[in-house]
Amino acid sequence: MSFTDRLAVLRTGFTPTFWIANTLEIFERLAFYGTKAVLVFYLAKKVGLNDEAGTLTGWFTTLVFSLPIIAGVFVDRYGFKKTLMTCFAIFALGYFSIGLAGLEWGAAITNVLGIRNYMIIAIVITAIGGSLIKPCIVGTVAKTSTPEARPLGFSIYYTLVNIGGALGPMVALTIRTDWGIEYVLLMSAFTSLCLFFATFLFYKEIENTDTEKRTLGKVFQDMVMVFKNFKFMSMLLIFGIFFIMFWQIFYLLPLYATDVLHFADFEKLESLDALAVIIFTVPMGALLKNVNPVYPLATGFILATVSWFIVGAFGTVSMVVVGTLLFGLADAVQTPRFYDYVSSLAPKHQVGTFMGFAFLPVALGSFPAGYISDWLRLKFLNSNPSMMWFILAGIGVVGTVLFLIHHFAYSRSSEK
Repeated sequence: MSFTDRLAVLRTGFTPTFWIANTLEIFERLAFYGTKAVLVFYLAKKVGLNDEAGTLTGWFTTLVFSLPIIAGVFVDRYGFKKTLMTCFAIFALGYFSIGLAGLEWGAAITNVLGIRNYMIIAIVITAIGGSLIKPCIVGTVAKTSTPEARPLGFSIYYTLVNIGGALGPMVALTIRTDWGIEYVLLMSAFTSLCLFFATFLFYKEIENTDTEKRTLGKVFQDMVMVFKNFKFMSMLLIFGIFFIMFWQIFYLLPLYATDVLHFADFEKLESLDALAVIIFTVPMGALLKNVNPVYPLATGFILATVSWFIVGAFGTVSMVVVGTLLFGLADAVQTPRFYDYVSSLAPKHQVGTFMGFAFLPVALGSFPAGYISDWLRLKFLNSNPSMMWFILAGIGVVGTVLFLIHHFAYSRSSEK
């Protein structure tokens, strides 16, 4: 598509609601990744849950990225606008509840349940809100774009997500250093509240013309069908290994930066992956669009593995920058071809159903990533910090090998 054609699509290919939804999304992602940037550090250093900080954050992310499978039912039943407003209302309550644990006057409330129990409840509430955003925004992008504009529409959406991912930690850094870390959560709550009113005032409801409405029964039927497909599920589990490595940017890196490297502005390091994705995704997608997806997917695993090896081998801030940018490059190499490859594993006439579960590796990786980060940090942070990153690199080697074994095993079986 030429530059002129792209401009024409930008003018005529999207309704005003498309731009409103994407504007809401960039501020929502800024609040989400601002919170994500400081959550482990906040739980460990401010709230006093040092031994479980990574685990609790891992549970939060797992719920955020797994519950959208069910959340789509509420979009079908109540509509995009009501669901989106509910999302922002729950987000506002959840972020405020998490931030409350860091305020002096909040102790009277948190002590009633105990800080651990209170924080679990607050995290679950926040995650429920986060699960509603995905089907709302992605569905809006699909329904407010013309067929020829839809690929560009999703590119705009993905770019804005990563802009929010890059800016969120930087905004969090400013708030943390000027006001205090608990105010990062309170600012996310305030942002979500503003988004609630913005949705009410500016978002125009979209008519859902789908002939087949999603129900909880249909969702669980689809889950059983997908989970019974060993080839597909094993592929998702293997890519969960990639996200075990990815989430350490938020789970392990902040405390490594402050306690080992004595680099206080850890949010700057967390923003580098999203920055690299913004820079490299489009050129990598264009460069690799005609290449067998096996090669960029394997390359993504290898680059991610090397990135953590570099961090462990050198143990300096500058090499953390190099390693994190390299991980962003791995993400950019892998992402454009991941869904293409996953769709090839789905049975014919069921591609749509199976692709609805394609984001599960993000959740599948987050669950063990939290436990692993706590184990690595408590065992090695003060004694042998390089070993944390070498073990992560070893996990990457395992993921690369399993992916290649999986591919060649099923490619041979399909040829017979």
